[in-house]
Amino acid sequence: QLQLVESGGGLVQPGGSLRLSCAASGFTLDYYAIGWFRQAPGKEREGVSCISSSDDGNTYFADSVKGRFTISRDNAKNTVNLQMNSLKPEDTAVYYCAAGDWCSDSSGMDYWGKGTMVTVSS
Repeated sequence: QLQLVESGGGLVQPGGSLRLSCAASGFTLDYYAIGWFRQAPGKEREGVSCISSSDDGNTYFADSVKGRFTISRDNAKNTVNLQMNSLKPEDTAVYYCAAGDWCSDSSGMDYWGKGTMVTVSS
C-alpha cells in the first residue's frame, strides 16, 4: 500500500523555523516529483514547493515562500524535507505532501498524505 506521512508541524513564533518531513512507505520517493501544498482555514489549497524526480532534481517555490523555504531529498531515509525559515503568521496552514510524475498543481498529483498543522503565532 502506497502511503505518505507528513511530520514536523507545530506551533512556532513569527521569525522561527520548522522542518517538515514527508516519508513514504510502499514506494521509493526519488522516482517521483514531490510537492508540498498548504491549506489555510477558509482558503483554497495552494502549492508551496516541489522537487522533481531525482533524474533532474529541479525545485520550485511559490513567490510567497521564495528565499525562506528550501526543499530537499534524503534518499537514504526515503523522505523529502521542507525547511521553513523566517515563518510568518500567514504561513499558518495544514501542510500536505503529494507525489506525482512531475511537479504540477494539486490535480496532477497522485498520492497524498493526511497533512500536518503549522501554526505561526506569538
